[in-house]
Amino acid sequence: MNLTTRPSMKKMSDKDTIMVTPIPNSLAEMKKLIDQHRTEWLQDYYTFLSFPSISSEPQFKESMQACADWIMNYLKALRFSVELWPTNEHPVIFASNLEAGPDKPTLLIYNHYDVQPVDPLNEWLSDPFNPTLREGEVYARGAQDNKGQCFYVLQALKFYIDQHGKLPLNVKLCIEGEEEMGSAGLSRLLAAKKVPLQSDYVAIVDLGLRDAQIPAVTLGIRGILTMEVEVQGSHTDLHSGSHGGIVINPIHALVSMLASLRDAKGKITVPGFYDNVEEMSLEERSLVSFHLDLADYQNVTGAYPGGGEKDRTALERAWVRPTLEINGIHGGYTGKGFKTVIPAKAFAKLSCRLVPNQNPETIAKLIENHLKEVAPQGIQVRVNIHQGQGKAVRVSSQAQVVKSFSTAFQEVFGVPCEFIFEGASIPIVPELAAACSGEVILLGLGLTTDQIHAPNEHFGVDRLEKGMLIIARAIELLAEHPPKAPLSNN
Repeated sequence: MNLTTRPSMKKMSDKDTIMVTPIPNSLAEMKKLIDQHRTEWLQDYYTFLSFPSISSEPQFKESMQACADWIMNYLKALRFSVELWPTNEHPVIFASNLEAGPDKPTLLIYNHYDVQPVDPLNEWLSDPFNPTLREGEVYARGAQDNKGQCFYVLQALKFYIDQHGKLPLNVKLCIEGEEEMGSAGLSRLLAAKKVPLQSDYVAIVDLGLRDAQIPAVTLGIRGILTMEVEVQGSHTDLHSGSHGGIVINPIHALVSMLASLRDAKGKITVPGFYDNVEEMSLEERSLVSFHLDLADYQNVTGAYPGGGEKDRTALERAWVRPTLEINGIHGGYTGKGFKTVIPAKAFAKLSCRLVPNQNPETIAKLIENHLKEVAPQGIQVRVNIHQGQGKAVRVSSQAQVVKSFSTAFQEVFGVPCEFIFEGASIPIVPELAAACSGEVILLGLGLTTDQIHAPNEHFGVDRLEKGMLIIARAIELLAEHPPKAPLSNN
């Protein structure tokens, strides 16, 4: 995890030392193209960022469509066959360039073109949809998540075709417009679209690094489950003078119920919560450093790193252990002054990050049953499970797609590529991976300091350039291997 500094990497013995390969000639030539056409591609990037493609707010529906149209036109100029797959909200862009033919493998790349809302607007130092370059960083909503990462994919493909005439393998793109809403539209499409989605390799380009100078491939992301809890104790709010001491206050009941979810050691106390959780193997542990400088973490975040299971390291808790967090709680009167009532209702929002073998629906039911079991007599409990839940994903370090991208990362950065995990979630990934049937890799060039989902989101121009080079080199390396499945696009 990188906040301003990175955890120390494991030291390697002499026999483990990786010799860094000089940058291949093809990348050196592409670097020249990047430098020569910097003004043009930066302008294209700014245009992409200028669309207020906020998927969750209905007033931006036309902007969402305009952004999708811009991507479609960009890809058509690269001889991609492009389709819009309609959903109830915003379309999925599916594009394919199969000029490499059936003797070459197929890589599918996933991105999304929708972005988060910009509130609070008054905290932005510049217009979130008028990209601004400051000290090598481009500031705009979506600069990193995920338009920046999507753009370096598109630009890499363009430069490769400009340089070589055609792509070295078959490429499919799945760029959705509802990721920030939970990907419900794409999820509903997958069963009917399995044939065109079939690919040998699947690259999810929506993740990041622990440090801007150290390349990394992500071996796993956690699953997610979100829910809202409502407790009710009376038909309406009651006067605290007339009824206080007689009735059960729903807020008291709710906080007591929530406190029962963990013990003093940070363990989650919901019966059955850990039943299917497996420990990491020694081989998996040997691939990743779980060291985090806790003093640096506290200095940067202002938060003492004492949450979660006390018998686990901080990065274990953040990366590979399940969590249950309270995201919000409210009830009663919270305005200025006082209104001495006992509220009729109280509410809380909860989320879980899940690990392999934990089923979101099963865990949700366990939590609901526990809350109803511990609720005081007379308190009604209602639990609403939100859409957008997803399972955890793990990736094999031995998969060919991981090896090829790791090599590309190493060649571009000039230092060995490390393996990391990511504690966050991308709910659509397990479903998409199953529909595509190919080997999966999780990657990206984001940093925790990019302020995604917050005011003043930004992304470095240097990382855009590195992203272009990594994608270009990875497709060259993957093209050296035979396809695993017949080529299909319909």
